[in-house]
Amino acid sequence: MAANCKNPRSKAGAYRSFLSLVLVTLVGVLLLVVLLGTNSVSNFVSRSPNESSVNVLSPRYNNSDYRLILNLPKQSELSIQLEKRNQLRPRNTDLYPKLAQNHITIVLYVHNRPQYLKVVVESLSKVVGISETLLIVSHDGYFEEMNKIVEGIKFCQVKQIFAPFSPHIFPDSFPGVSPNDCKDKDDAAKKHCVGNPDQYGNHRSPKIVSLKHHWWWMMNTVWDGLKETEGHTGHILFIEEDHFIFPNAYRNLQKLAAWKPKKCPDCYAANLAPSDVNSRGENWDSLIAERMGNVGYSFNRTIWRKIHMKTREFCLFDEYNWDITMWATVYPSFGRPVYTLRGPKTSAVHFGKCGLHQGQGGKGACIDNGAVNIAVEDVDKVVNINSKWEVQFSENQPGYKAGFKGWGGWGDERDRALCLKFAEILWHFEFRGMVEESKKEDAVKAIIYEATSRLRDPVYGSAGTIFHLQKMVEELKMQVESMRAQAVQLQEQKNQLLGILMNVRHLDSTSSIHDRKFDGGDLMLDEDPLMAYDPITFFTENDWTF
Repeated sequence: MAANCKNPRSKAGAYRSFLSLVLVTLVGVLLLVVLLGTNSVSNFVSRSPNESSVNVLSPRYNNSDYRLILNLPKQSELSIQLEKRNQLRPRNTDLYPKLAQNHITIVLYVHNRPQYLKVVVESLSKVVGISETLLIVSHDGYFEEMNKIVEGIKFCQVKQIFAPFSPHIFPDSFPGVSPNDCKDKDDAAKKHCVGNPDQYGNHRSPKIVSLKHHWWWMMNTVWDGLKETEGHTGHILFIEEDHFIFPNAYRNLQKLAAWKPKKCPDCYAANLAPSDVNSRGENWDSLIAERMGNVGYSFNRTIWRKIHMKTREFCLFDEYNWDITMWATVYPSFGRPVYTLRGPKTSAVHFGKCGLHQGQGGKGACIDNGAVNIAVEDVDKVVNINSKWEVQFSENQPGYKAGFKGWGGWGDERDRALCLKFAEILWHFEFRGMVEESKKEDAVKAIIYEATSRLRDPVYGSAGTIFHLQKMVEELKMQVESMRAQAVQLQEQKNQLLGILMNVRHLDSTSSIHDRKFDGGDLMLDEDPLMAYDPITFFTENDWTF
């Protein structure tokens, strides 16, 4: 009798031991799937093995290996330190704790002309309403005198950002000058040097290409990479270090931005100055709609999305100037004239004599002490535009248009690839952030849902990865199919495990499992196996003890 009772219990004990082993194995498989899901989908761009980790852009994008994902250039120590500085919060929040609800963020992008920057900062200090807004200063390289000038600003909130891949902080490697780079009109095959010539046979000049790199990095960062502008839906004003700003500029711009939807629904932007940098305006009693200029221009996030969708047009056009690139290829690709709205009298003046990257010493350097003599009249100190004025359209204006082939300077494939990568940074930041959040719920479902949503997004989907978006799509499809197959296997293992649990329940009526409410339910897979009852949830929501 005793012998007959012992055998079932021994058998049940064996089942329980086997079941424990299965549970441990299953948990290990589940963890592996989660890790594969979170890593493989976000790593579909080739990695570079020699990158160090750093938190980038803002605390919300706490991603230590985004440079690995995008295969960005290896960073110098200065580049890493500047990148960390980009995470710092704005200064002067103790003096100006709140921004006005309808504020227009101002972005001042600079290189190394301190004599000019002092003039611009002084003019900004006298702008009516400047204390209501945020001033973002974007630096192309690091120069101590420029940094000190910006750190001395006390008239508004100020945030500094530094282009971490500026050629000016890479003295002996790309994006700066590499030892084996081709120069001038070198023949790469004969000299065994690195580089692709532009359409005129000239190789890259880091000092020149930095113009376009900085502008594009700045735009992607300001619109899509900063916590401070994350929820900003209004206009953002962009000015350079040689743009003198009149006291009425900010209030005038607020009016133009508010009137634009009704006064000029075809206008993409609002400008402080005429597109002709030598003009001070017409002094008419009317508003002016003309082609977008590059002095004191502003637009909202909707227009930025349209620009961002033209990433390939921008990055692959053989022209080192960002503004000529926009005029000659990006704006024409919109399919209709790109107008900007402005007043009949300028509220900003371009005063620089030296080019953006001149005056740094050497042969042929431009010398300018920064002295300006710009008359500011009483009419320049108050709002001088009227909502009752009609809009005069200026058509057939001279300037760069579709069909212009560019001045060159942008033929190196490395520059084009880096430009494209700048447009992808946010995609990877948000995707990785989504993965981290999904770990708390259902990683597999969330990853596939968000990834496919991103691919359908006309903005992010348009940028692609490096040159071929289709490669990314195909790679992601392979990842999805692999994860689906793993999910099916997990479902089968779950079914087997449920069968074992049922057997254990019947074999050992005294085990703790007997008192549990248990119903295997419908073990058939749903139409989408990933949408079936998740094994992770099954075992985390039920405290099975043995």
